[in-house]
Amino acid sequence: MYLFWHTVTRFGEAQLLLPALLAVTAWLALRAGAARVALVWLGTTAVAALLTTASKVAFIGYGVGYAPLDFTGISGHAMFSAAILPLLARETVGASHPRWHAPAVLAGLALAALVAVSRVKVHAHSPSECWVGFGLGAASSLLALRAAELPQASAPKKLVLIVGVWLAVAVAGAPPSRTHDWVTQLSVQLAGRSQPYTRAQMHREWQQQQQRLNGRVVAP
Repeated sequence: MYLFWHTVTRFGEAQLLLPALLAVTAWLALRAGAARVALVWLGTTAVAALLTTASKVAFIGYGVGYAPLDFTGISGHAMFSAAILPLLARETVGASHPRWHAPAVLAGLALAALVAVSRVKVHAHSPSECWVGFGLGAASSLLALRAAELPQASAPKKLVLIVGVWLAVAVAGAPPSRTHDWVTQLSVQLAGRSQPYTRAQMHREWQQQQQRLNGRVVAP
């Protein structure tokens, strides 16, 4: 199961999903009447990414978290997968009978939910961080679906093949994502810290606070 969860979790990496998103939105933008869809999808994804990054900077740089729920910031993998995979799946069946549209979106959400679970399984995030990320990403993709009507045409088979091969090859062979390292560097620089704030620090301080509230003195 170790290999399974580490493979699944890669389907949430920004370095894999963003090129796929850009390829499909570029195709949408070139189609008559579909430029609005591309802009809305890019916009909702950008807002979700900004909120996710802000939550990480707030914790790593400024110690803003919530120990009772083990929350240190929104899971980017869960967010990106839920924001992008449902619409990618929808665009593969765009020209099919409308009865296939909703199942395609649900299939994308199901894979994104599996990515969210994988982040817990590989000990990268707590459940609260993953499900907030999944919820934010799902809201992003569903808002894009409601705000602009997708064309009644599937993405070209060549484009679907290119995106599929890209995801398969990248999942198997791309180097590990360094986005967390970049966000950590940004956070400590913005906050003027020498070291990032950590999950262990948050829980230690919360336990000390609880003990003080219970009338027990904690030795320094």
